[in-house]
Amino acid sequence: MASTPDDAAAHLSLDVEFSGGLEMLFSDQRQHSLTLPAEDKDGNPSTIAFLIHHLCENVMKDTRKELFVLQDHLRPGILVLINDADWELEGEEEYELKNGDNILFVSTLHGG
Repeated sequence: MASTPDDAAAHLSLDVEFSGGLEMLFSDQRQHSLTLPAEDKDGNPSTIAFLIHHLCENVMKDTRKELFVLQDHLRPGILVLINDADWELEGEEEYELKNGDNILFVSTLHGG
């Protein structure tokens, strides 16, 4: 069955990358190409918060979710870049995802 323009509009293709040790939580895979619904279950546009929840529930195989999220929010010490721009400039967790976005998560906390 061929996809229709409505099908394409209903989903977003994203590139998600992990660095600084976070890739260990995601099966030691640094890059992931994901397809997400364009809207969350409430019909709102998918946001970074939705992506973080999706990553924890569907992509992360490691059981130590507390190393990535804390009380349903991204853990402090993780830098997020949206298309090479700091997520603080884009609205942080409220940023509405767009088709083709590149999201990079970098842990800035390292043991030593």
